[in-house]
Amino acid sequence: MTHLFSRTATVVLALTFLAACSSTKKREPASLTKLEEKISVTSVWSTSVGKSDTFVMRPVLAGDYLYTSAGNGLVSKIEVLTGKKVWEVKAPSEISSGPGSDGNVIVVGSTKGSVFAFDSNGQKIWEEKVGGEVLTEPLVLGGVAVIRTIDNRFIGLDAKTGKRRWSYVRPQTALALRTSFAMVPVAADAFVTGFSGGKIGVMGLSTGNVLWEASLSYPKGFSEIERMTDVSARPTLLGRRLCAVAYQGRIACGDLNAGTLAWAKDFSSHTGTAQSQDLVFAADEKSHVVAYRAADGVEVWRNESMTWRDVGEPLAVGRVLVMGDKQGYLHFLEQTSGQAIARIRVDSSAIGAAPIVASGLLIVQTRGGSLAAYRPN
Repeated sequence: MTHLFSRTATVVLALTFLAACSSTKKREPASLTKLEEKISVTSVWSTSVGKSDTFVMRPVLAGDYLYTSAGNGLVSKIEVLTGKKVWEVKAPSEISSGPGSDGNVIVVGSTKGSVFAFDSNGQKIWEEKVGGEVLTEPLVLGGVAVIRTIDNRFIGLDAKTGKRRWSYVRPQTALALRTSFAMVPVAADAFVTGFSGGKIGVMGLSTGNVLWEASLSYPKGFSEIERMTDVSARPTLLGRRLCAVAYQGRIACGDLNAGTLAWAKDFSSHTGTAQSQDLVFAADEKSHVVAYRAADGVEVWRNESMTWRDVGEPLAVGRVLVMGDKQGYLHFLEQTSGQAIARIRVDSSAIGAAPIVASGLLIVQTRGGSLAAYRPN
């Protein structure tokens, strides 16, 4: 679930938003129609890793293992090929972020502003207070654990000790999405991330300096809710091509090194983009899935068969586009046409994060706590 966050008058704004939503017509998810399966999707293994509640928990892959977290504080290490749990430990408090890991250190955050780190054997090695709710999965890279709090602060901690190396405070907007703002490594010492207010940028890992930033979209409208435009979803990279999308804003692609946008189209999404060599994919707020030509942003196809099914983050792999929905289904679309070619149900709970590709498997985590691996053929 995506919430709202405000630095002032939080309660009033939240009540106003909820009242507005309650007056609108109920959004019934589109019924699933029978499809002609063009690929088979075989279940390989499934295990339970704990419910994520309202948070989006995304597994992290490190070598031959997956690390997962759950809302009740469970942190697990799982073999990719078999689904066997190597260990399962419980953090000292509830967890609100997915895990970050480099294979040696596993880091998770909580709503109370605590960050916990475990070694590869499941032993807690440090705990640090960062002073703000942590919804974004930490980025652990190059000996640094980058923590992002909900109030737009970035904190670089030593991954082995938890000692603070640097901090960067981002100016706040009046209103922003209360959700995870993804951080994606783009080099050994840099990562790309989105900001509230419609901006995207690259930050240095060892210093926290902003290397460049660009405006992906611009606030418009009269009320603070109308003017809210956040780049919260995970940006995607293919070579030097960087693509991202903003809530109540635009979808755009550009050059990572130059920090310039080649094209942008009006679009609204908080679930992110996926890329193939020639196409860029995204699902809007109505769960209409759209493919754009990567070179110039021309729309190639649009699939409206999953309206209001609240599809999650997409993944482009091979010749298919994969995404989950709020009823626990994984949908497989043909990249070139947008036609649905396979469907499988993991469980009855929502799938927010994109599947992970590992050892020929598609691995997905649901909010109900299922971690499952499939092999498309």
